[in-house]
Amino acid sequence: MTPTELARFIDHTLLKPEATPVGVAALCEEANNFHVAAICVSPSMLPLNAGLLDPTVSICTVVGFPNGAVDSRIKAAEASLAFAAGASEIDMVVNLGLIKIGDWEALESEISAVAMAVPFATLKVILETGALTEAEIVEACRVAESAGADFVKTSTGFHPTGGATIEVVELMARTVGGSLGIKASGGIRDTATALAMINAGATRIGTSSTAGILGGLA
Repeated sequence: MTPTELARFIDHTLLKPEATPVGVAALCEEANNFHVAAICVSPSMLPLNAGLLDPTVSICTVVGFPNGAVDSRIKAAEASLAFAAGASEIDMVVNLGLIKIGDWEALESEISAVAMAVPFATLKVILETGALTEAEIVEACRVAESAGADFVKTSTGFHPTGGATIEVVELMARTVGGSLGIKASGGIRDTATALAMINAGATRIGTSSTAGILGGLA
């Protein structure tokens, strides 16, 4: 895989709470140079200034981030506002409590609410897989597909249980069977890990370590 090919898997990310507009401008410049798939920034950073980002790079933002424990109506409204501000991709954090009690109907309702709020956006559903059992991951993936998601995503990168693992990405890939994209995120900082995630089934990589990852192929 060439650096250019690998770049098209990457969501170049800046979600630190202390991020500034200057940092986002630098992120956009890097994204333009690397030709990544998307940038991922906090919704408060939108809309971007005109001309800051190459039109071939998508704008992604987060909803219910990072813990997911807000009312689904708030998530839907947040997604709608973000879409109006220029985001074409939405990464929403699910309510983990619904998964832990097995309330799959409520989980589907929550994801559906966001999907219906932004029908023309790409919706990625963050499951925070480090906090879940294998059975919970499988069922949550199935619910996300039924609810109209486009991707399932491993992690926020902010949860103490950690980020993506090869085993979880393989499990998600077996579950969704190519019908959804899979975004591996959290702790992906080098070329070998990024390539291993792709080999396991990831179709997107969320990372703030893009330069190092692509540099490993140079």
